[in-house]
Amino acid sequence: MIEKEIDGPLLTVVVAVVCDTLRSRSDVTYLERTLEALTRQQEAPPMEILVPYHAGIRGIESLRERYPQVKFLQCENLATYRADVPGRDHHDELRARALRAAAGEIVALTEDHGRPDPRWCANIVKAYQQDYSAVGGAIENGVDRLLNWAVYFCDFGAYQNPVAAGPTTMISDVNASYRREALEKIRPVWEQSFNQVLVNRAILERGGRLGIFPDIVVRQYREGLRWSEALAERFIWGRSFAAARCGWIGRGERLLRVVIAPVLPAVLAARMAANVLRRGRLRRKFAAAFPLILLLEVSWSLGELTGYLTGTATGAD
Repeated sequence: MIEKEIDGPLLTVVVAVVCDTLRSRSDVTYLERTLEALTRQQEAPPMEILVPYHAGIRGIESLRERYPQVKFLQCENLATYRADVPGRDHHDELRARALRAAAGEIVALTEDHGRPDPRWCANIVKAYQQDYSAVGGAIENGVDRLLNWAVYFCDFGAYQNPVAAGPTTMISDVNASYRREALEKIRPVWEQSFNQVLVNRAILERGGRLGIFPDIVVRQYREGLRWSEALAERFIWGRSFAAARCGWIGRGERLLRVVIAPVLPAVLAARMAANVLRRGRLRRKFAAAFPLILLLEVSWSLGELTGYLTGTATGAD
Protein backbone atom coordinates (compact mmCIF):
# COMPACT_ATOMS: atom_id res chain seq x y z
CA MET A 1 0.00 0.00 0.00
CA ILE A 2 1.25 3.52 -0.85
CA GLU A 3 1.41 5.92 2.06
CA LYS A 4 2.80 9.40 1.41
CA GLU A 5 4.98 10.47 4.36
CA ILE A 6 7.13 13.24 2.84
CA ASP A 7 6.49 16.39 0.84
CA GLY A 8 6.53 16.07 -2.90
CA PRO A 9 4.58 14.26 -5.58
CA LEU A 10 3.06 10.87 -5.00
CA LEU A 11 2.86 10.28 -8.75
CA THR A 12 5.22 11.24 -11.58
CA VAL A 13 3.84 10.95 -15.12
CA VAL A 14 6.40 10.68 -17.92
CA VAL A 15 5.12 11.52 -21.41
CA ALA A 16 7.37 10.31 -24.23
CA VAL A 17 7.21 12.16 -27.55
CA VAL A 18 7.11 9.35 -30.13
CA CYS A 19 5.66 11.20 -33.13
CA ASP A 20 9.22 11.72 -34.43
CA THR A 21 9.83 8.09 -35.45
CA LEU A 22 9.92 9.06 -39.14
CA ARG A 23 10.57 12.81 -38.92
CA SER A 24 13.10 14.05 -36.39
CA ARG A 25 11.70 17.60 -36.58
CA SER A 26 8.18 16.96 -35.37
CA ASP A 27 5.70 19.20 -33.61
CA VAL A 28 3.70 19.00 -30.39
CA THR A 29 0.19 18.58 -31.82
CA TYR A 30 -0.32 15.20 -30.14
CA LEU A 31 1.59 16.15 -27.00
CA GLU A 32 -0.62 19.18 -26.37
CA ARG A 33 -3.77 17.06 -26.25
CA THR A 34 -2.17 14.53 -23.93
CA LEU A 35 -1.06 17.27 -21.54
CA GLU A 36 -4.55 18.73 -21.60
CA ALA A 37 -5.96 15.35 -20.54
CA LEU A 38 -3.38 15.03 -17.76
CA THR A 39 -3.96 18.51 -16.35
CA ARG A 40 -7.72 17.86 -16.20
CA GLN A 41 -7.52 14.63 -14.20
CA GLN A 42 -10.29 13.99 -11.69
CA GLU A 43 -9.27 13.45 -8.05
CA ALA A 44 -5.64 13.48 -9.08
CA PRO A 45 -3.02 12.76 -6.40
CA PRO A 46 -0.11 15.15 -5.74
CA MET A 47 1.75 14.73 -9.01
CA GLU A 48 4.31 16.03 -11.46
CA ILE A 49 4.37 15.69 -15.24
CA LEU A 50 7.71 15.27 -17.02
CA VAL A 51 8.22 15.58 -20.78
CA PRO A 52 11.70 14.57 -21.97
CA TYR A 53 12.46 15.82 -25.47
CA HIS A 54 15.29 16.55 -27.91
CA ALA A 55 15.97 19.81 -29.75
CA GLY A 56 14.26 18.64 -32.94
CA ILE A 57 10.77 18.84 -31.38
CA ARG A 58 9.14 22.13 -32.40
CA GLY A 59 6.66 24.05 -30.25
CA ILE A 60 7.90 23.17 -26.76
CA GLU A 61 8.22 26.82 -25.73
CA SER A 62 4.55 27.53 -26.43
CA LEU A 63 3.57 24.51 -24.34
CA ARG A 64 5.92 25.60 -21.57
CA GLU A 65 3.98 28.87 -21.36
CA ARG A 66 0.57 27.21 -21.54
CA TYR A 67 1.38 24.46 -19.02
CA PRO A 68 3.71 25.99 -16.40
CA GLN A 69 3.02 23.03 -14.09
CA VAL A 70 4.67 20.64 -16.56
CA LYS A 71 8.43 20.06 -16.43
CA PHE A 72 10.00 19.93 -19.90
CA LEU A 73 13.40 18.23 -19.89
CA GLN A 74 15.57 18.93 -22.92
CA CYS A 75 17.89 15.98 -23.36
CA GLU A 76 21.17 16.38 -25.21
CA ASN A 77 23.84 13.91 -26.33
CA LEU A 78 21.42 11.05 -26.86
CA ALA A 79 23.40 7.97 -27.88
CA THR A 80 20.56 6.52 -29.97
CA TYR A 81 19.32 9.66 -31.74
CA ARG A 82 20.30 10.75 -35.24
CA ALA A 83 18.42 13.67 -36.80
CA ASP A 84 19.01 12.28 -40.30
CA VAL A 85 18.00 8.65 -39.60
CA PRO A 86 14.44 7.50 -38.77
CA GLY A 87 14.26 5.49 -35.55
CA ARG A 88 12.55 4.92 -32.22
CA ASP A 89 15.26 3.71 -29.84
CA HIS A 90 15.89 7.22 -28.53
CA HIS A 91 12.36 7.13 -27.07
CA ASP A 92 13.60 4.54 -24.55
CA GLU A 93 16.62 6.71 -23.81
CA LEU A 94 14.39 9.73 -23.22
CA ARG A 95 12.21 7.69 -20.86
CA ALA A 96 15.31 6.70 -18.89
CA ARG A 97 16.40 10.34 -18.56
CA ALA A 98 12.96 11.25 -17.19
CA LEU A 99 12.92 8.32 -14.77
CA ARG A 100 16.23 9.48 -13.34
CA ALA A 101 14.68 12.90 -12.72
CA ALA A 102 11.34 11.65 -11.36
CA ALA A 103 10.45 12.46 -7.75
CA GLY A 104 7.22 10.46 -7.31
CA GLU A 105 6.84 7.27 -5.31
CA ILE A 106 4.97 5.93 -8.34
CA VAL A 107 6.24 6.62 -11.86
CA ALA A 108 3.70 6.31 -14.69
CA LEU A 109 4.51 6.16 -18.41
CA THR A 110 2.50 7.12 -21.47
CA GLU A 111 3.19 8.76 -24.84
CA ASP A 112 2.00 11.72 -26.91
CA HIS A 113 -0.24 9.47 -29.04
CA GLY A 114 -2.03 8.32 -25.88
CA ARG A 115 -4.80 10.20 -24.10
CA PRO A 116 -5.48 9.06 -20.52
CA ASP A 117 -9.06 8.77 -19.31
CA PRO A 118 -10.15 11.38 -16.71
CA ARG A 119 -9.52 9.12 -13.70
CA TRP A 120 -6.33 7.53 -15.02
CA CYS A 121 -4.07 8.97 -12.33
CA ALA A 122 -6.52 8.29 -9.49
CA ASN A 123 -7.05 4.71 -10.62
CA ILE A 124 -3.31 4.09 -10.87
CA VAL A 125 -2.82 5.13 -7.27
CA LYS A 126 -5.81 3.05 -6.18
CA ALA A 127 -4.32 -0.05 -7.80
CA TYR A 128 -1.27 0.20 -5.54
CA GLN A 129 -3.42 -0.50 -2.52
CA GLN A 130 -2.62 -4.05 -3.56
CA ASP A 131 0.88 -5.46 -3.40
CA TYR A 132 2.11 -4.78 -6.94
CA SER A 133 5.54 -3.59 -8.05
CA ALA A 134 4.14 -2.33 -11.35
CA VAL A 135 0.67 -1.75 -12.76
CA GLY A 136 -0.62 -1.45 -16.31
CA GLY A 137 -4.00 -0.93 -17.89
CA ALA A 138 -6.11 -1.14 -21.00
CA ILE A 139 -5.33 0.63 -24.28
CA GLU A 140 -8.18 1.54 -26.61
CA ASN A 141 -8.43 3.12 -30.06
CA GLY A 142 -9.78 6.67 -30.17
CA VAL A 143 -10.04 7.23 -33.95
CA ASP A 144 -12.78 5.33 -35.80
CA ARG A 145 -10.95 4.93 -39.11
CA LEU A 146 -9.94 1.69 -40.83
CA LEU A 147 -6.19 2.36 -40.88
CA ASN A 148 -6.26 3.44 -37.23
CA TRP A 149 -8.04 0.23 -36.28
CA ALA A 150 -5.42 -1.81 -38.15
CA VAL A 151 -2.54 0.00 -36.43
CA TYR A 152 -4.30 -0.28 -33.07
CA PHE A 153 -4.79 -4.05 -33.33
CA CYS A 154 -1.17 -4.52 -34.38
CA ASP A 155 0.23 -2.36 -31.58
CA PHE A 156 -2.17 -2.71 -28.67
CA GLY A 157 -4.80 -5.35 -29.41
CA ALA A 158 -3.46 -7.45 -26.54
CA TYR A 159 -4.49 -4.66 -24.16
CA GLN A 160 -8.03 -4.03 -25.40
CA ASN A 161 -10.74 -4.16 -22.78
CA PRO A 162 -11.96 -6.19 -21.12
CA VAL A 163 -8.61 -7.05 -19.59
CA ALA A 164 -8.80 -9.39 -16.63
CA ALA A 165 -7.95 -7.48 -13.46
CA GLY A 166 -5.11 -9.00 -11.52
CA PRO A 167 -1.59 -10.37 -11.94
CA THR A 168 -0.02 -10.35 -15.39
CA THR A 169 3.38 -10.81 -17.02
CA MET A 170 2.96 -8.06 -19.61
CA ILE A 171 2.25 -4.32 -19.45
CA SER A 172 2.89 -1.68 -22.12
CA ASP A 173 4.96 1.46 -21.66
CA VAL A 174 2.05 3.37 -23.24
CA ASN A 175 0.06 2.66 -20.07
CA ALA A 176 2.33 1.50 -17.26
CA SER A 177 3.40 2.59 -13.81
CA TYR A 178 6.08 1.41 -11.38
CA ARG A 179 6.84 1.76 -7.71
CA ARG A 180 9.96 3.86 -7.34
CA GLU A 181 11.47 1.32 -4.93
CA ALA A 182 10.98 -1.49 -7.49
CA LEU A 183 12.72 0.57 -10.17
CA GLU A 184 15.63 1.41 -7.90
CA LYS A 185 16.26 -2.27 -7.25
CA ILE A 186 16.86 -2.82 -10.96
CA ARG A 187 18.34 0.58 -11.83
CA PRO A 188 21.16 -0.81 -14.03
CA VAL A 189 18.52 -2.38 -16.29
CA TRP A 190 16.88 0.93 -17.27
CA GLU A 191 19.29 3.72 -16.30
CA GLN A 192 20.56 4.27 -19.84
CA SER A 193 17.57 3.02 -21.86
CA PHE A 194 14.11 1.94 -20.68
CA ASN A 195 13.20 -1.29 -22.49
CA GLN A 196 9.81 -2.41 -21.17
CA VAL A 197 10.49 -6.12 -21.82
CA LEU A 198 13.76 -6.10 -19.89
CA VAL A 199 12.36 -3.97 -17.06
CA ASN A 200 9.26 -6.09 -16.57
CA ARG A 201 11.30 -9.29 -16.74
CA ALA A 202 13.78 -7.99 -14.16
CA ILE A 203 10.99 -7.07 -11.74
CA LEU A 204 9.44 -10.54 -12.05
CA GLU A 205 12.82 -12.25 -11.62
CA ARG A 206 13.33 -10.39 -8.35
CA GLY A 207 9.99 -11.64 -7.03
CA GLY A 208 7.96 -8.54 -7.86
CA ARG A 209 4.40 -8.62 -9.17
CA LEU A 210 2.88 -6.96 -12.22
CA GLY A 211 -0.83 -6.14 -12.25
CA ILE A 212 -3.25 -4.92 -14.89
CA PHE A 213 -6.65 -3.25 -14.45
CA PRO A 214 -9.47 -2.46 -16.92
CA ASP A 215 -10.27 0.95 -15.37
CA ILE A 216 -6.76 2.32 -16.02
CA VAL A 217 -7.36 3.36 -19.63
CA VAL A 218 -5.33 5.18 -22.28
CA ARG A 219 -6.74 5.78 -25.76
CA GLN A 220 -4.64 5.98 -28.90
CA TYR A 221 -5.33 9.11 -30.97
CA ARG A 222 -3.52 9.39 -34.30
CA GLU A 223 -5.59 11.71 -36.46
CA GLY A 224 -4.35 12.07 -40.02
CA LEU A 225 -2.30 8.87 -39.96
CA ARG A 226 -1.22 7.93 -43.48
CA TRP A 227 -0.75 4.47 -44.97
CA SER A 228 2.88 5.09 -46.01
CA GLU A 229 3.74 6.27 -42.50
CA ALA A 230 2.12 3.26 -40.88
CA LEU A 231 4.05 0.82 -43.07
CA ALA A 232 7.35 2.60 -42.47
CA GLU A 233 6.78 2.71 -38.72
CA ARG A 234 6.01 -1.00 -38.57
CA PHE A 235 9.30 -1.79 -40.31
CA ILE A 236 11.28 0.47 -37.97
CA TRP A 237 9.60 -0.90 -34.84
CA GLY A 238 10.04 -4.50 -35.98
CA ARG A 239 13.73 -3.94 -36.67
CA SER A 240 14.22 -2.21 -33.32
CA PHE A 241 12.42 -5.04 -31.51
CA ALA A 242 14.65 -7.67 -33.13
CA ALA A 243 17.85 -5.70 -32.61
CA ALA A 244 17.07 -5.35 -28.90
CA ARG A 245 16.37 -9.08 -28.64
CA CYS A 246 19.75 -9.86 -30.21
CA GLY A 247 21.24 -8.57 -26.97
CA TRP A 248 19.82 -11.43 -24.88
CA ILE A 249 19.11 -14.38 -27.19
CA GLY A 250 21.67 -16.87 -28.42
CA ARG A 251 22.87 -17.41 -31.98
CA GLY A 252 20.66 -20.48 -32.38
CA GLU A 253 17.45 -18.67 -31.47
CA ARG A 254 18.45 -15.74 -33.64
CA LEU A 255 18.89 -18.06 -36.63
CA LEU A 256 15.54 -19.73 -35.88
CA ARG A 257 13.78 -16.37 -35.92
CA VAL A 258 15.34 -15.56 -39.28
CA VAL A 259 14.02 -18.85 -40.66
CA ILE A 260 10.46 -18.38 -39.39
CA ALA A 261 10.22 -14.72 -40.44
CA PRO A 262 8.24 -15.54 -43.64
CA VAL A 263 5.36 -17.06 -41.64
CA LEU A 264 5.41 -14.45 -38.87
CA PRO A 265 2.65 -12.23 -40.38
CA ALA A 266 0.20 -15.15 -40.35
CA VAL A 267 1.19 -16.12 -36.81
CA LEU A 268 0.78 -12.58 -35.49
CA ALA A 269 -2.55 -12.06 -37.27
CA ALA A 270 -3.87 -15.37 -35.95
CA ARG A 271 -2.85 -14.40 -32.43
CA MET A 272 -4.71 -11.09 -32.77
CA ALA A 273 -7.81 -12.84 -34.10
CA ALA A 274 -7.84 -15.25 -31.17
CA ASN A 275 -7.55 -12.34 -28.75
CA VAL A 276 -10.46 -10.45 -30.35
CA LEU A 277 -12.64 -13.55 -30.28
CA ARG A 278 -11.76 -14.16 -26.64
CA ARG A 279 -12.55 -10.57 -25.61
CA GLY A 280 -15.94 -10.70 -27.33
CA ARG A 281 -15.90 -7.16 -28.76
CA LEU A 282 -14.57 -5.24 -31.79
CA ARG A 283 -14.96 -8.32 -33.98
CA ARG A 284 -16.44 -6.41 -36.91
CA LYS A 285 -13.74 -3.74 -36.67
CA PHE A 286 -11.07 -6.42 -36.72
CA ALA A 287 -12.61 -8.24 -39.68
CA ALA A 288 -12.85 -5.02 -41.71
CA ALA A 289 -9.25 -4.09 -40.90
CA PHE A 290 -7.83 -7.59 -41.40
CA PRO A 291 -6.33 -7.06 -44.91
CA LEU A 292 -4.53 -3.95 -43.67
CA ILE A 293 -3.38 -5.80 -40.56
CA LEU A 294 -1.74 -8.47 -42.71
CA LEU A 295 0.11 -5.87 -44.77
CA LEU A 296 1.29 -4.06 -41.64
CA GLU A 297 2.53 -7.31 -40.17
CA VAL A 298 4.42 -8.11 -43.38
CA SER A 299 6.24 -4.80 -42.91
CA TRP A 300 6.90 -5.60 -39.24
CA SER A 301 8.23 -9.05 -40.14
CA LEU A 302 10.59 -7.60 -42.75
CA GLY A 303 11.82 -5.25 -40.06
CA GLU A 304 12.34 -8.12 -37.63
CA LEU A 305 14.21 -10.10 -40.28
CA THR A 306 16.49 -7.13 -40.96
CA GLY A 307 17.09 -6.62 -37.26
CA TYR A 308 18.07 -10.26 -36.68
CA LEU A 309 20.33 -10.31 -39.72
CA THR A 310 22.12 -7.04 -38.94
CA GLY A 311 21.80 -6.84 -35.17
CA THR A 312 21.17 -3.10 -35.49
CA ALA A 313 18.07 -0.97 -35.02
CA THR A 314 18.73 1.46 -37.88
CA GLY A 315 20.66 1.68 -41.10
CA ALA A 316 23.00 4.30 -39.67
CA ASP A 317 26.72 3.61 -39.77
